Amino acid sequence: GAEAVENAVKIARAHTKRQAVVVFDHGYHGRTNLTMALTSKNMPYKHSFGPFAPEVYRVPVAYPYRWLTGPENCADEAAAQAIDQISKQIGAENVAAIVIEPVLGEGGFIEPAKGFLPQLARFAKENGIVFVADEIQSGFCRTGQWFACEDEDIVPDLITTAKGIAGGLPLAAVTGRAEIMDSAHTGGLGGTYGGNPVACAAALGSIETMRELDLPARAKRIEEVMKPRLQKLAGQHEVIGDVRGRGAMLAIELVKPGGKEPNPEATAALAKACHQNGLLVLTTGTYGNVMRFLPPLVIGEDLLNEGLDVLENALSTL
Repeated sequence: GAEAVENAVKIARAHTKRQAVVVFDHGYHGRTNLTMALTSKNMPYKHSFGPFAPEVYRVPVAYPYRWLTGPENCADEAAAQAIDQISKQIGAENVAAIVIEPVLGEGGFIEPAKGFLPQLARFAKENGIVFVADEIQSGFCRTGQWFACEDEDIVPDLITTAKGIAGGLPLAAVTGRAEIMDSAHTGGLGGTYGGNPVACAAALGSIETMRELDLPARAKRIEEVMKPRLQKLAGQHEVIGDVRGRGAMLAIELVKPGGKEPNPEATAALAKACHQNGLLVLTTGTYGNVMRFLPPLVIGEDLLNEGLDVLENALSTL
């Protein structure tokens, strides 16, 4: 995935003849030197590993739960702030690419407020900036659509993909418009597993399986089962401040009762209790206070509900 993002930046710089790259608060893009620079969170991804690649600039993202003036104002205000910072602090004419996850993964499964991404995409188009959707975690049916950017009818200039593309085998891709993709000189792009025949065959098989099983619909069904139960738990446990996500990419954000102060201690304790009772869960988020759920898209509903039962019982122990 990191190689895909790096190649996307190379392509954007070759196409625009510009250098600056704009990324967002809470974003995650990889662990190589350039993608560490693009990534927002310090620990464990960046701590003590610098110096990092230059000409990377970070701007606000529309994080509805934590937007100070409320989620109803989040999209327009965050977009205005981001665009103002790009225009005033960097200069739109210096920006090669805007890189964003349509649903932010490691940063806490943040779904940007509706309207935020279209405003950014429009700004990029008006200023000749390559708009890159990092769909490495959110792509290939995970959010209930083939790609998360489809939710608001966004057509990126470039899309980066990996993870789900090959069913666990190492493969990544950059897909985009020909006039942009062809900007890099011959031999300028490559990757460790570029053209690997086994990984490519696995990707073709994985994509065909996604079609045959209609995995976007399966992801939506997972949301239909999980989200009401998570919301019910949020009503019963004040420690759950937010329930969010789409499809089979869902999360709860844990806070200290009575406010929105992040509660990483409770999150760690909840994860430990789940693990002790046979449920594998992962914590994430810039503040370490988000529990994320990425069930297999082919999971049976009995097993899915069994996992939710374990989560419910674990919450009662906090």
